[in-house]
Amino acid sequence: MAGVTDLPFRELAWRMGAGLVISEMVSSKPELRDSRMSRARRAHVLEAVPIAVQIAGSEPEVMAQAARYNAQQGAQIIDINMGCPAKKVCNKLAGSALMRDEKLVKEILEAVIAAVVIPVTLKVRTGWSPALRNALSIARIAEDVGIGAIAVHGRTRACRFEGSVEYDTIARIKQAVDIPVIANGDIDSPDKAKLVLDYTGADAVMVGRAAQGRPWLAKSIGHYLETGEKLPDPGGNEVAVIIEEHLYRLYDFYGVERGIRIARKHVGWYLRAIPGGDEFRRDFNRLESSAEQGRFVRQRIGERLRREGTLSLAA
Repeated sequence: MAGVTDLPFRELAWRMGAGLVISEMVSSKPELRDSRMSRARRAHVLEAVPIAVQIAGSEPEVMAQAARYNAQQGAQIIDINMGCPAKKVCNKLAGSALMRDEKLVKEILEAVIAAVVIPVTLKVRTGWSPALRNALSIARIAEDVGIGAIAVHGRTRACRFEGSVEYDTIARIKQAVDIPVIANGDIDSPDKAKLVLDYTGADAVMVGRAAQGRPWLAKSIGHYLETGEKLPDPGGNEVAVIIEEHLYRLYDFYGVERGIRIARKHVGWYLRAIPGGDEFRRDFNRLESSAEQGRFVRQRIGERLRREGTLSLAA
């Protein structure tokens, strides 16, 4: 979720009910530590405790140094990314590419755990490809060396985000280890979250792409799991206020010029669920100033959302 779950988005998700928010993936390379992008990705939601920072890389000692550095900067959980399917990450033997080398996986996990006194968690896929589904083996390695929890996206790297999610694989992992297992993949509604938890026996669910444009989704899921009751869909007025708040938080965090550009993708995600969303997105993307974007959200988008009454959770 690099490029999506930035600080403004995580602030919204946290305040709207997410149980845990994790930073965007941060490179472990020390030469990139003080780049503008890395500093932005490490920025924390001060109210969100524990503070979790996700690191990526392929060299055990470099990963250990990155873990120590982020712990010194306030991280309370270090999450190791071995699940990213992006080509530019895998070409550097990081992300899900690491799953092809279980020996290196163990060395990285051991090095990071030894480097810090805070919990270390792990994010994986079910394997590199359908011919190499080894998440169960890696989960056992993770448990043996002291990983605190493992999140599993139920597809291989080769599958990316296509095809059915392997909830059976997640269930087998849960049965095989005693550490908490977090299920991930196509969890886009309260009903789906309950179905996945019941089917896999997982300890929690992780929401990714389904929260784009719906930062309230975690609250809806959490409420349903705790009470068995479904919250009403957010009203049009409420959503209009959320979008405008998100917009101005982006300007504040990135600066107006960058914030205008970044706002286009976030507003586009909100617009997926309303009639005429494609037209609104095209018109919004032509706007060149924060004032124009603000008026557009308050007037055109706000008016449409208020007329629709609610915004369905089904994006």
